[in-house]
Amino acid sequence: MDDKLKQLMKELGGAINESLSESDQIAEVISKIKAGGYDVFLVLEATIGFNRRDDDEGAKPASASRKTDVEFKVNAQDQKFLKSLKISLDR
Repeated sequence: MDDKLKQLMKELGGAINESLSESDQIAEVISKIKAGGYDVFLVLEATIGFNRRDDDEGAKPASASRKTDVEFKVNAQDQKFLKSLKISLDR
């Protein structure tokens, strides 16, 4: 992995961390949990993948270069989690 990509990955991690730490909604909920007598430990895991594009592929939009059918499955636990984030799935 080249140094430029490493630096960009570090910047991305910093941007994600900063956006979470500046979230008023997250801070409010954490305060409510603490007010209820609990300590809060928040651990998030992000998986970020990188694939080097071929020169020809970089010039085309992804939809034009590849056409595949993707099946998207959501289980009850996924729905509960999304609902807690106020995200609804229109099925």
